[in-house]
Amino acid sequence: MRCGRQTVAMTSVITHKVPYYSQWESAALVPQFISGTSAAEDPLWQKSGADSREEYAFWAPRVCGMACLRMTLDWLGRDVPPSVPLVREALEAGAYVRTGDEVKGLIYAPFADWARTRFGLHARSRPDLPAQEVHAEIAAGQVVLLSVHKTIRTLDPAPPHRGGHLVLAVGASPEAVVLHNPSGLPDRSQQFHHVPWSSLDRFYAGRGVVLGPSTEKTT
Repeated sequence: MRCGRQTVAMTSVITHKVPYYSQWESAALVPQFISGTSAAEDPLWQKSGADSREEYAFWAPRVCGMACLRMTLDWLGRDVPPSVPLVREALEAGAYVRTGDEVKGLIYAPFADWARTRFGLHARSRPDLPAQEVHAEIAAGQVVLLSVHKTIRTLDPAPPHRGGHLVLAVGASPEAVVLHNPSGLPDRSQQFHHVPWSSLDRFYAGRGVVLGPSTEKTT
């Protein structure tokens, strides 16, 4: 398997000890929220930094990317902003585009630029990221946002399409990728969820963002 100039054999087993964050403040209530209960009913909504229940209810289903970023920041020992103030910053940076009640995003290139300048991370947009290279990125000490279909949480045998939801790849082995899923199910697929590579293919859109510690020296 080739990643940049380095060839990495897909034989290593590695899992980064990344803390888990749900995109909803009450991770235990995810089954209710994905079944139709409004996030406005989340008893912990104020932890998000939203100004109102309504603002939180709008953004909570849409901030899987911000949840992945918060996991990464915590893993690297950085301050972790609440989710809604973070998404406001991402909007200003062009990582999301909101038109009325429609939101386009996460848009990878501006997100990666913002993650580098705002948080000093190594961040690289990968609009073409074969699954075989995900293992190499993780082995190199990174984590990877992957665009998958949301039904990866149950390993749906026939998802309607690939992509549309972001999860964080925190580990890999020859048999499986290890995911933190911001909309995963408690005690099942939220954290350190092992997804066989053969199963990943039917959910994964082949694109993502590589995140990790910055390799640039500061003066």
